[in-house]
Amino acid sequence: MAATYIKEEYHIFRKSLRKFLEKEAAPYYDEWEENRMIPKSFWLKLGKEGFLCPWIDERYGGFNADFAYSVVLNEELERVGSSLVGVGLHNDIVVPYLASYGTEEQKQKWLPNFVSGNIITAIAMTEPGTGSDLANLKTTAVKDGDHYIINGENM
Repeated sequence: MAATYIKEEYHIFRKSLRKFLEKEAAPYYDEWEENRMIPKSFWLKLGKEGFLCPWIDERYGGFNADFAYSVVLNEELERVGSSLVGVGLHNDIVVPYLASYGTEEQKQKWLPNFVSGNIITAIAMTEPGTGSDLANLKTTAVKDGDHYIINGENM
């Protein structure tokens, strides 16, 4: 049986994040649930403390963290409440698309704002009858000159 090795840095990160969430999220979580909104000020604080997209390259404001940091982030956010799942969606699902497929110009423009919390990302990926089965999406985007023609439906 292989031994599990967890870097000390992960423990330090977890401790720092937990302390931050106990002060900046837990006391307000029920209010956020009632209002059905996590305030932008919380996102900005997450960014200031390095808790948004830590895996992003340093040149865009991240610190080149490995995926274990995302695991720690998601575990600690879930300890506060499931409605904080949007942070993981931002960090680990939406932003990686631009980081992987964006041009250098797009990365310079957008990634620092994602890391700082100035811009909060979201994703819409369902069609009638498809749910979240992305392999069966039918919508297309066809380039027409300087524009795209979108053909399909979204829910």
